[in-house]
Amino acid sequence: MYSPSVDRLIKELARLPGIGPRSAQRLAFHILRQKPEQVLPLAQAIVEVKERIGFCRRCFNLAEGALCTICADSRRDGGVICVVEQPADIVPVERTGEFRGLYHVLGGALSPLDGVDPDDLHINELLARVDESVHEVILATNPTMTGEATAMYIADQMPARVRVTRLASGLPVGGDLEYADELTLGRAFAGRRSLRHEEE
Repeated sequence: MYSPSVDRLIKELARLPGIGPRSAQRLAFHILRQKPEQVLPLAQAIVEVKERIGFCRRCFNLAEGALCTICADSRRDGGVICVVEQPADIVPVERTGEFRGLYHVLGGALSPLDGVDPDDLHINELLARVDESVHEVILATNPTMTGEATAMYIADQMPARVRVTRLASGLPVGGDLEYADELTLGRAFAGRRSLRHEEE
């Protein structure tokens, strides 16, 4: 229907997550309507990021050099490591301003049905990082079946001296009990805490 170059652009855009054929077509036509000086920076940014961005050799976060900006920051607490599935998972944790330790990106979650075994993730590299200076490992994998299985597997591999914690889960702020599913509500009950100090 379109020229080969336009067809190719639509097909490439449709390969992006969350972009279907119609959205890809709209984006392609938007790009075509723009002046060259408006769209060339996008093309250059894509090429530049693919040429310059790799993975941190220590934590496997995105990095422009050997280390990511977090691992290179000497002000971070090296005694605490937060384990996440993907680099994108670091962003919401950082936004809270509550965590000042280091991270470790697994590159996914265990899923034998999909052929993802421990050797396919950066679990061995995590275990190698847990030296005498590390006193806590926070497992912040997703609250899914695969995320839970991954957290349990890693917890079993950790040295006994290391405190292994899991992010709390339960009802979101502003949520109604009426709309909570059984799993979320069950976790909220399991993770309940006292609102006043208990007398000893």
